[in-house]
Amino acid sequence: MKRLLVTGGAGFIGSNFVHYWLREHPGQDVVVLDALTYAGNLANLAPVANNPRFSFVRGDICDLELVARILKERAIDCIVHFAAESHVDRSIVGPDEFIRTNVFGTHALLKAAREAWTVNGKMRSDVRFHHVSTDEVYGSLGSGDPPFTELTPYAPNSPYSASKAASDHLVRAYYHTYGLPVTTSNCSNNYGPYHFPEKLIPLMLVRALDGGLMPVYGQGENVRDWLYVEDHCRAIDAIVHRGRVGETYNVGGCNERRNIDIVRRLCEIIERRFAEDDALRVRFPKCPASKGRSVSELITFVDDRPGHDWRYAINTEKIRSELGFHPRVDFESGLERTVDWYLANEGWWRDVLSGAYRLVTSPRDA
Repeated sequence: MKRLLVTGGAGFIGSNFVHYWLREHPGQDVVVLDALTYAGNLANLAPVANNPRFSFVRGDICDLELVARILKERAIDCIVHFAAESHVDRSIVGPDEFIRTNVFGTHALLKAAREAWTVNGKMRSDVRFHHVSTDEVYGSLGSGDPPFTELTPYAPNSPYSASKAASDHLVRAYYHTYGLPVTTSNCSNNYGPYHFPEKLIPLMLVRALDGGLMPVYGQGENVRDWLYVEDHCRAIDAIVHRGRVGETYNVGGCNERRNIDIVRRLCEIIERRFAEDDALRVRFPKCPASKGRSVSELITFVDDRPGHDWRYAINTEKIRSELGFHPRVDFESGLERTVDWYLANEGWWRDVLSGAYRLVTSPRDA
């Protein structure tokens, strides 16, 4: 594969993937298509902006004419599709945009790819459409239930997960009906650099550093499996290059944690960083750690959100056995890296939280 189109490449996972791909595949070009909605940020791509193998197109994946033109003019032979409305809380308040982007947008991409990659009535075999999805399509697990596998029946419980389930089915249909060479990955919760601070880990971090309340749904007992974002990028690389066409691969971090345990661990790491570096006390005077107090005093429990899934867990046997993939970053070191990135990139998250990025008002975890 010579030329990738990465949709949603200015978002959290997409931008990390672009950085990863340009670093790991020096002979390949990357085109990013992103509408730059509230969570899309060109600053996420600043480190690669001057790379001659990188280019950016601002546009909507629902714009079939634009997508078709990019595929043709850029001779795209691989699409990695991240672009999605992805926040459960927002989907509860306003589901329409989730249906538009996640369902109609995915269909527009599939339709354009089918047209571009059909030559003399036959589908090319040297191309790939990779669709990035979520473990939330499988629904919710009880505390003693086995982890999700690729054969777990779909049971989405929010407008967000329902829209992603629909997009998964469209991708499958285009393979079985039209022979489009597709793969799909369903991943667990990601964390790491460039994570928009409405989700659990970055929200708790920036709230703690500014001395704001750290709101946690219910009693924080909900369980998620956490995957460091660079490991996710490695998994997609493996699937794109070695995955079987038409197959789905679950990607997890094998790190199940209760939300409250993650928040408390973040507090401990922040306190340790402040104890090690006096300059942090000057930079973040509102953080309790700047005065030697426990950061956990900021934790506050709030009413649970509607339809809050209890637990997600991923069985990764298929991607391990077929592609040899396993996460390299354990949760503890990944969390330390994440805290350090936010401490080192205060300007990034302050810019994100200003202006159009002022919507961080409630606890997030998925």
